[in-house]
Amino acid sequence: MGIWFNRHAISQCARSLIAVCSELHFGARSFCNNLNNGIALKDKKLVRSGRNLIDMFSLHVLLQQCARRRCLLIGKGCHALAIHLGLAADTITCNILINLYTKCGMNDCAHHVFDAMPFKSIVSWNTMIAGYTCNGDDLQALKLFSKMHQEGTQMSEFTLSSTLSACAAKFATIECKQLHTIAMKLALDSNSFVGTAVLDVYAKCNMINDACLVFEKISEKTAVTWSTFFAGLVQNGLHEDALRLFQSSQREGVQLTEFTLSAILSTCASLALMTEGMQLHAVIFKYGFHGNLFVASSLVDVYARCGQIEEAYLIFADMKHKNVVLWNAMINSFTRHGNFWEAMILFEKMQQAKISPNEVTYLSMLSMCAHAGLVEEARCYFSLLISDQIVEPNVLHYSCMVDVLGRSGKTDEALELIQLMPFEPTASMWGSLLGSCRKYRNVGLARLAAEELFKLEPENGGNHALLSDVYAASGSWEDAVLARKYMNDSGAKKDMGSSWINTKGKAHIFGREQKEELFV
Repeated sequence: MGIWFNRHAISQCARSLIAVCSELHFGARSFCNNLNNGIALKDKKLVRSGRNLIDMFSLHVLLQQCARRRCLLIGKGCHALAIHLGLAADTITCNILINLYTKCGMNDCAHHVFDAMPFKSIVSWNTMIAGYTCNGDDLQALKLFSKMHQEGTQMSEFTLSSTLSACAAKFATIECKQLHTIAMKLALDSNSFVGTAVLDVYAKCNMINDACLVFEKISEKTAVTWSTFFAGLVQNGLHEDALRLFQSSQREGVQLTEFTLSAILSTCASLALMTEGMQLHAVIFKYGFHGNLFVASSLVDVYARCGQIEEAYLIFADMKHKNVVLWNAMINSFTRHGNFWEAMILFEKMQQAKISPNEVTYLSMLSMCAHAGLVEEARCYFSLLISDQIVEPNVLHYSCMVDVLGRSGKTDEALELIQLMPFEPTASMWGSLLGSCRKYRNVGLARLAAEELFKLEPENGGNHALLSDVYAASGSWEDAVLARKYMNDSGAKKDMGSSWINTKGKAHIFGREQKEELFV
């Protein structure tokens, strides 16, 4: 016997959906109108009304459109309609609802639907885990995977890849190795989705040798696999290897993506390779990536690091639409070249363009003020940061502000900021303060900064050498000698400096008793 619903309630729900669904041009209006013609639920699959046949799949189409367009209000209306039609326990309907809520950032609502399901399919688990991962709730994703594993639910490559993405965000090396073992047990380690995810985790956790082994084992390498590996090499400072591998991949005809190009451009920027950067610029135009914001940002960085600030600005100016990443790249380029006023003007233009600065923007401006000696301007930018409702100041911002105050001789004020800030002081802060004490001969504060540095970096001999320089600058030669002697007795070592040069297509690095050819 069919279950009948209150016609008035259904009609009211349909009229509400008609009002909000006018923007969805795929028959949602006719779907909702059919609900006004006397609806009876015959079973859990079909809703019949006279000559009209309305199945649950029509509702699913509407819910999928809502998820695709992030239409939470309409989706909630459809959820209410699904409950009215007795579909609240239907597995497929619940899976689509979980997808809707997670894509709209409503993890709590998605979890409520998930918990209420009488039967959870593999899709249910995958969708919920992926939702947690995409919304940055990585710990919950790992906990849910653990629960799934304990219940003995069969997992797929999508389960593993989503959970591995959560591991990458948390730099969870141990959990990643365990998941890698599970993947090998299930013969999924050579799968492109799983292999790429494992590779990404290892690269982000500085386990690049393991990442290389995983990369070699992936039988079918996709464009995502290649771009992930390129990014991993660059993140681990293996710029020459990344460049060599890129050249090899192009000979093999590997598809170019904006992510691959951005990673290789970062290599050219780090090594200041002007010729290779220009060649890549030509490739970018050839394949139509010149309008991509992230590629353009990387190009700006390449030209700026190679001393071509005018060319960098031309690329920036030619972009019709600019995001915060591109603005940051140009501001940082001006700062690197000592064009401080241009950087400040660009910061004002950025705000006029209704682009909100992020933590990187503020960091660039504070760093610029430190090198230019603009104390009052730094105070203004720091005040803007503190009053910003979106951006949270982090330890790097405070470190820059300490540097600004120290460089200008306000060492006591810098110490006060260190003591009042809501973070634990870092070695870079105390090092900056110690360097300022050498310039302004503040021996008492130098001792305090040095003591903190010795606790944080007991093996760094550079801190002992810097304290010795402070004593020498103030005329305390005996203390200077003692500081050097203590460095030798403690076994602390000072890192040797090095330089590199690019000649005839070959890059060489030089240090004391060191010469190494990097790449050809």
